[in-house]
Amino acid sequence: MGRVTTPVPPSPPDPAVSDPTPRDRATGTPCPAPDRRSALRAGAGFVVGAIATACSPGPTVVHPSFPTPTADGLSAGSGIHAPAPRALPGQPDQISHGPRDRPRVALTFHGQGDPSIATAILDTAEHAGARITVLAVGTWLDEHPDITRRILKGGHDLGNHTQRHLDINTMSEADARAEIQKCADRLRRLTGSIGTWFRPSRARRATPLVSRLARDVGYPHVLSYDVDSLDHTSPGAPAVTHKVADDVRNGSVVSLHFGYPDTVVALPAILHALDRRGLSAVTTTELLS
Repeated sequence: MGRVTTPVPPSPPDPAVSDPTPRDRATGTPCPAPDRRSALRAGAGFVVGAIATACSPGPTVVHPSFPTPTADGLSAGSGIHAPAPRALPGQPDQISHGPRDRPRVALTFHGQGDPSIATAILDTAEHAGARITVLAVGTWLDEHPDITRRILKGGHDLGNHTQRHLDINTMSEADARAEIQKCADRLRRLTGSIGTWFRPSRARRATPLVSRLARDVGYPHVLSYDVDSLDHTSPGAPAVTHKVADDVRNGSVVSLHFGYPDTVVALPAILHALDRRGLSAVTTTELLS
C-alpha cells in the first residue's frame, strides 16, 4: 500500500509584506471600494468607527512626497503647502456666502478640540467625496502640529481662527493684532503660508478694526458665514442636521466645529441631505472661484 500523504495547507501570508487593500476582518476577503453615492446614502447610519471595525486597511503606505512631520510641523520638501490668501475682485471685505446661482456650498469648521474628532470628520468628508475648510486656532496647532499635514493632504482649505480663540472684537488694537499675527506665524511655520482665510474668533463678523488688522497681516477678506449649525451648543446630531438642511442653499457658507461629537454623527446625514438636493460640498476657495 502506498503512503498516504496529508495535504499541507498553504502558508499564511507574511505579515511583514505591506498590503494596502482594505479587507473584511472575519473573512479576509477584499472590501468593495465605496463610491460617493453609496457613502452618502448611508446618511446618519454611516459612522467612521463602524467602517474601521468591519473593514480595516492594511499597513499604511507613506508616499515619499509626504514625509512624517517633525515636531515643528511639515518637514522641508514635503510638497504640501497651504495656498496664500488672495484678493477676490467683486467680493466684499467680509464674505458670508458664495454665488447663489451655482449648486455648491462650503462647510467650514472651527479648528480646535480633540484631534481624533477632527480626523473622523476629515475621514467622513473624504469618504463622501467632499472637501471642507478648516479655520484653525493657533494654540491647537501648537499642540497638534501634524494636523496641518492631515488637512492639506485631504485637499481641504486651511486658515486662521486667531491664536487663543478669545473675543477678538472686544480687544485693544494691539492685542487683536497679536491674535491674528501669532496664528498666521504658526501657519506660515507649519505650511509655508499664513493660510487661505481668516475668521474672527467668538464672532460671526469682524469689527471694522479687526477687518483692517486682518488685511494688514495679509488676509484681503474676512470669512463669515450665512448658516450657523449651532453644533457648539450640543443640541444633538439630529438637531444639527436639521438646522443645516433647513437653512442651506446655493452658495452657503456653513459654520461647524471640530470639537463636538454631535458634529461627527451629524456630518454623514448633512452630506446626504446636500447630495439629495444636488449641492456639492467644496472648499471655500472652490466656492468663490
